[in-house]
Amino acid sequence: MDRGNLANLTAFVAVADRLSFRAAASQLGVTPSALSHSIRQLEERLGVRLLHRTTRSVSLTDAGRRLLDRLRPAIDQIAGALENLNQERQRPMGRLRIYAIHTAAVTVVAPIWWRFLSTYPEVHLELAVGEAPLDIVAKGFDAGIGPHDRAPADMIAVRVMGPMKIAVVGAPTYFARQPPPRTPEDLARHCCVQYRRAAEGDVYAWPFERNRKTRRITVDGRVMVNDPDLAVRAAVDGLGIVYTLEALAEPFLRSGQLLRVLEDWSPSFEGLYLYYPGHRQVPAALRAFIDMIRAARGSAPAKRSLQYPFTKD
Repeated sequence: MDRGNLANLTAFVAVADRLSFRAAASQLGVTPSALSHSIRQLEERLGVRLLHRTTRSVSLTDAGRRLLDRLRPAIDQIAGALENLNQERQRPMGRLRIYAIHTAAVTVVAPIWWRFLSTYPEVHLELAVGEAPLDIVAKGFDAGIGPHDRAPADMIAVRVMGPMKIAVVGAPTYFARQPPPRTPEDLARHCCVQYRRAAEGDVYAWPFERNRKTRRITVDGRVMVNDPDLAVRAAVDGLGIVYTLEALAEPFLRSGQLLRVLEDWSPSFEGLYLYYPGHRQVPAALRAFIDMIRAARGSAPAKRSLQYPFTKD
């Protein structure tokens, strides 16, 4: 059905409901003469008269009544669909799909998802975790969460986590065999868990900073990984010293499974951003999700920080 036929059927239903060209024209925002022309086009295409009309009154023909009866369920379905969309615009509901790097999933989404889903019981949250860049629009995601450089220039980017501190850590069993390093240069005498950005990417050199003086240390060791969680696991298992995000090491620092070293040399990396397409008509579920994250974390001040290291290019 082309757009013109749909417009003419809409005009017919409006007139049939009100039995008045003037009232129907006012509802549709057109002139009575334009509405009359639409009805005449529809009747000519169908080859039947749908309305009896005089200067004083309008009534349905038998054919018009049968057509209205058959159109009514479809019209009600369309009206219901539009009302559902209006409700969704006003209150969070439906499926919310988020693509996040692992760190964001653990430190940004997981801490609030129980409260979010409890507050908005009509929302279904789908969280996909990955480190590689992804076209979130092409893949059907509502938003992504990652470093700022992951947000395309034509998307809105909202800070959801402030600068993240680095933690250099090792297991007590490891430090029982080797004295803790006091300076970054001391790492040359230690077994370190190396990190490769991707399966065939560059091995990451560890940046350090103190009193605006920077060092970038190339470390050595018997284990190399390309996953931050595995790096932390290697440290917990006593395989060496690891350079990681404080947020990933914190549970093990709290439990005593890891000890921190070189804290006064540990820099901060840029925070994380939630990014999504478009300025207008932001889905209510996404707007509520952003608001809850920002309320939970507060507005962290921007600081000079290094580029986030633990994602694939």
